[in-house]
Amino acid sequence: MIINPWIYLVLAGFMEVGWAVGLKYTNGFSQPIPSIITVIFMVLSLYLLSLALKTISIGTGYTIWTGIGVIGTAIIGMVLLGDSKEFIRMIFILIIIIGILGLQFFPNN
Repeated sequence: MIINPWIYLVLAGFMEVGWAVGLKYTNGFSQPIPSIITVIFMVLSLYLLSLALKTISIGTGYTIWTGIGVIGTAIIGMVLLGDSKEFIRMIFILIIIIGILGLQFFPNN
C-alpha cells in the first residue's frame, strides 16, 4: 500500500514533538521508561521522515519536519508545561507556520 509522502512527513513531525517533549522527562536518560518511550519516538520520527524524503525534496521535507516539531513543542510547552505565552512568541510561531505553508504550496520542483 502506497501512502502519500506528506502523511509520512506530518506523522514524522508529530513523532518529533513526542520525543522533544519526552526529553524533558528522561532526566538525562536516567529514567528508564521515559527514556525508552523517547527513543521509540525518535526512531519512528526518523523512519517516517526517511520514507517521506523518498519523494519530497530534502530542503522542503526537513524544514517542514523541524517546523512541525518546533511549533508542536512550543504549543505543548505553553499549554501544558507553563512556558511563556507572550504575544511576541505567538507572532514568531505564526511566521514559522507561514514559512511551512509557503514551502508546501510553492515547492522548488
